[in-house]
Amino acid sequence: MAKRKRSIFGWIWLITWRAALLLVLVLLLFRFVPLPTTAFMLQSPYPVTQKWISIDKIPSHMALAVVASEDQRFPSHIGLDFASIRKALEQYNDGDGLRGASTITQQTAKNLFLWSGRSFTRKGMEAMLALGLEGVWGKKRILEVYLNVAEFGQGIYGVEAASQHYFNRSASRLSKNQAAKLAIMLPSPRTRNPNDLTFYLRQRVIWVEQQMQQLGTGHLKSILN
Repeated sequence: MAKRKRSIFGWIWLITWRAALLLVLVLLLFRFVPLPTTAFMLQSPYPVTQKWISIDKIPSHMALAVVASEDQRFPSHIGLDFASIRKALEQYNDGDGLRGASTITQQTAKNLFLWSGRSFTRKGMEAMLALGLEGVWGKKRILEVYLNVAEFGQGIYGVEAASQHYFNRSASRLSKNQAAKLAIMLPSPRTRNPNDLTFYLRQRVIWVEQQMQQLGTGHLKSILN
């Protein structure tokens, strides 16, 4: 019986080790080349539109708008924001349900490899993948991939496709206001339109613009340079 258990654990260890090695190889490959698709794109119920654009061609204020809206501690955390996680767990223990607390790194990992939902299992996998992304890719590449694979509408992925769809221009020519409008779509992209915002969302755009100004152009300097 003990020998059988050792055999089972041996197989589990072997599969886990090989899966981890495969993941590292995949991450190393896509550290340098555009990703052809993601798990979220493959699961999309809508026709997918996505166009890759180098982060060096994306205005810095587009990257800043996303960071200001989604994850202001992105330049300094290790892929997980422990203060936000602690707050989310406290709210969960108070009966509020399991909330997000996801960093941009976690959202990137989820978009690439996982599925939507708020189970502890998925969140645990997301956290482990986020640490891997931080270790293999680094901040600039994570932000570049996120800006190219995040959903900005029904089947619209990445800032280039979104910019062309909503504003008839390349993401390289986005204004600060347009960048803020795209950034506020991320929590619920399939139900929002930057050209038809509710009063609440217009106020949200103003808030993002204020946060961008407070953070300043130097907030992402160490990442983008």
